[in-house]
Amino acid sequence: MLVAFSISPVAQDPSGSVTEAVAAAVRVVRESGLPHETNAMFTNIEGEWDEVMAVVKRAVDVVAEVSPRVGLVLKADIRPGHEGQLTAKVERIEEALRRAE
Repeated sequence: MLVAFSISPVAQDPSGSVTEAVAAAVRVVRESGLPHETNAMFTNIEGEWDEVMAVVKRAVDVVAEVSPRVGLVLKADIRPGHEGQLTAKVERIEEALRRAE
């Protein structure tokens, strides 16, 4: 499965920045060893249901250490039997664009 998620503390530091809390969540994902990528809006992670959801929960937990309230946005593509979709989906789009040129 692929999961795109975004975690943010609701109670921010005085500057309004969420950088440190989000960095802690991304660190959890990176330490998981699962295929992942982070962009400006979401972190994408790929793996089996239980392992991906465990990583998301740990990431929420580390943000909750600095904020009594945490926002989570999550989108999942559940497609049993398919691996490597984190890159394969993008490659299929790129190929379609090349064919259209």
